[in-house]
Amino acid sequence: MDRHQNRAMQDLIAEFQMIPPGSRVLCAISGGADSIYLLYQLYQMSGVQNLTLAAAHYNHKLRGEESDRDEAFVRSFVSTWCGGTAPSSESDQRELQPVKLVVSGGDVLAEARRRKTGIEETARDLRYAFLEETARMLGCDRIATAHNAHDNVETLLLNLTRGAGLRGLTGIPPVRGPFIRPMLTTSREAIDAYLTQFALPHMEDSSNLDSVYRRNQVRHEIIPALQALNPRLVPRITDTIALLRADEAYLQSIADRTLAEQAVLRGNTLYLPAAVAAQPDPIATRVIRGALERLGVYRCSAAHLISVLSICRGEDPSAQVSLPTGMTARREYEMLVFAREPSTPISEACPLPLPGRREFHGFSVTAVSDIYAGQQQTPWNFWLSQEKVRGGICLRSRQTGDALRLEKRGNRTVKKQLIDKKIPRDRRSLLPVLDCGGIVASVAGLGPDMAFLPVTGERAFHITIEKKTTERKKSTC
Repeated sequence: MDRHQNRAMQDLIAEFQMIPPGSRVLCAISGGADSIYLLYQLYQMSGVQNLTLAAAHYNHKLRGEESDRDEAFVRSFVSTWCGGTAPSSESDQRELQPVKLVVSGGDVLAEARRRKTGIEETARDLRYAFLEETARMLGCDRIATAHNAHDNVETLLLNLTRGAGLRGLTGIPPVRGPFIRPMLTTSREAIDAYLTQFALPHMEDSSNLDSVYRRNQVRHEIIPALQALNPRLVPRITDTIALLRADEAYLQSIADRTLAEQAVLRGNTLYLPAAVAAQPDPIATRVIRGALERLGVYRCSAAHLISVLSICRGEDPSAQVSLPTGMTARREYEMLVFAREPSTPISEACPLPLPGRREFHGFSVTAVSDIYAGQQQTPWNFWLSQEKVRGGICLRSRQTGDALRLEKRGNRTVKKQLIDKKIPRDRRSLLPVLDCGGIVASVAGLGPDMAFLPVTGERAFHITIEKKTTERKKSTC
């Protein structure tokens, strides 16, 4: 690596193994000082390391001619300064591979109006989507962004004003998925000094002076006021962030181990023992956050995590809470279940051929004519008197007021009997009910009503109910 490169950047890359040999790195470049610094540092690295480098610029079209000016500058800078040589000193001229540049853009303001989201949030979403798509197109396994030490301090302070736990106080993650931030310990002073030393041009973004953005308020008003108390504020907070990050990593490692040992993922549904809430809050909340992240939910507030803990620790075995992106967390007795789509109750009804077979919302119900010889009746395998069901049997979902009289249990509502058997609430409406003339003859999982039982030697229908692999398969009625 070139001797002129920033030691803080080198150390951070090494600590987090951001750029292993053979990496293909896409560098996000806006044209500002930070991204020019990052691109040129990576460009010099490519001359001494097994590294393939590309660049990407996204025009947000928020500043009119100024946005187009920045795009034109980026095109010129990459072709001029990263086109095959790296003059790191007067006596050192190295031949390097030219950097490929990909440019795109979008109308952020119009998209923000369409989504009804903030301009900053929309700009970030569009920019990051472009970077990820470009990385896939070019086969890059790393995406480098130019967040620096001051950006990290600003993020910590912004998170603090909103209310944040330990994770929020660790600032910007050095590595998250394909994204790497090699400059998180590099100060703006070091960046400016480097650009001056090598006469590297850059563009100034006028929106960085607009106090309507909260980050600019922190940058231009709050940090200078704090620096009046401690001129070394940024390096001191940078050190503090590193300590907090180590504490967070230790707690997260315990939570990750718990999640790996106890979580079960089936399709888009994740199951976790509700007893996870018996862990101390710093671990339990991280386990829950980790479960949600495995399902693609990354923006979850502390209030959401606390509400999930509360249903785990409460007495309601069927409690549930709504979470971002349509996710639901619900209790199923001793289990905590995360699912994006709630189960769809059975609404239509259809006849069961006697004898015959019918697939009904994930269950296969079969009726065979036979002589009852006193066999044992079970919840899924039973006999109904042909005489008593001569009006036919209809398969339907459970309805309010349905009752069933079982041996040794008396006549009770189907709902209470399903609760007694600890059938989760969202599955109760999925169990087929065998209806005979408006009267419940049997319920899958509970068995037959005593009024429909045959006597020995009587002709009966032998009913077997089997659960299919796909619970939500549509009825063939």
